[in-house]
Amino acid sequence: MQKDSKKVVYWLLIGCFLIFIMVIVGGITRLTHSGLSMSEYKLVTDMLPPMNEQQWHDAFEVYKQFPEYQKLNNHFTLEDFKDIYFWEWLHRLIGRVIGIVFFIPFIYFLLTKQLTRKTTYKSMILMLLGGFQGFLGWYMVKSGLIDRPDVSHYRLAIHLIAAFITFAATFWVALDIIYPTRKTVSKPFRNLVILGMAILILQIVWGAFVAGLDAGWVHNHWPLMSEGKLIHETVYIEQETLWKNLTEGRSGVQFVHRYLAYIVVLIVGIIAYKAYKMNLTTPQKNGINALVTLVILQFILGVFTLILAVPVWLGVVHQVGAFFLLSAMTFTLHRFR
Repeated sequence: MQKDSKKVVYWLLIGCFLIFIMVIVGGITRLTHSGLSMSEYKLVTDMLPPMNEQQWHDAFEVYKQFPEYQKLNNHFTLEDFKDIYFWEWLHRLIGRVIGIVFFIPFIYFLLTKQLTRKTTYKSMILMLLGGFQGFLGWYMVKSGLIDRPDVSHYRLAIHLIAAFITFAATFWVALDIIYPTRKTVSKPFRNLVILGMAILILQIVWGAFVAGLDAGWVHNHWPLMSEGKLIHETVYIEQETLWKNLTEGRSGVQFVHRYLAYIVVLIVGIIAYKAYKMNLTTPQKNGINALVTLVILQFILGVFTLILAVPVWLGVVHQVGAFFLLSAMTFTLHRFR
């Protein structure tokens, strides 16, 4: 049978799409503060939500034993609990579906010898990344079940960036099959695109810090960082060091995220300026055009998300924008490697 056929490409792209859906649902889960509603992890039985009133009551009683209910949500009724439970359950369910969608076709392709050796090794790495991502999800949730009613923003950032990297790696493997040939490009330009990718990943990490610390609800002005509207009483708490201010303080984290956005726009602008003076192939040109369009759109979305104090729908759209921007950067890097 033909190796690395269109069926293999479709399999990889379906995986990319499911990761994309999972990131969206994960964003909603975070923005609705639903992530700690499922306080236990059961690989099989958690696939179905509570099916009757007694099961819902039992799940709610488990939730009551942990800090989020005791310190923040002790006013919750069972109906309130059902609302937040849904998003975390859906998030976990999609993770399991992704595992099945990756594993079963992989075994089929392997047994029918439809994968080249390189694609086989790459696919095994992708599955390891997916399994590690599941572990990171539980590791993140666990941080909010001990003595604080929220997850560690560091663990949230690791969980999020692992999802983005897993997506980018899966997309890259699909691109390797779609575009088996390469065009020689200048090493300095390729390194510039790599730099752009690195800064974009750093920006996504700080975006996760912003989400994890609820830093989007302070300094809701642009371009200046004026006093926060909502939780301003905690905005200016000084941390022990400058580094802690930039990684653990709400004001510092938002400051870094704002100015990294300017740097991302600048780097993409430089990439586009240099690329348009080169003799580009159609895929290369499409990658650059997508990169420029998406970075402008994402910057505008970021400004409005901030000014409007992070409404759930706009926060999710902003995260989707980051996903598409990473996709465009991955595609561009692949075509200019």
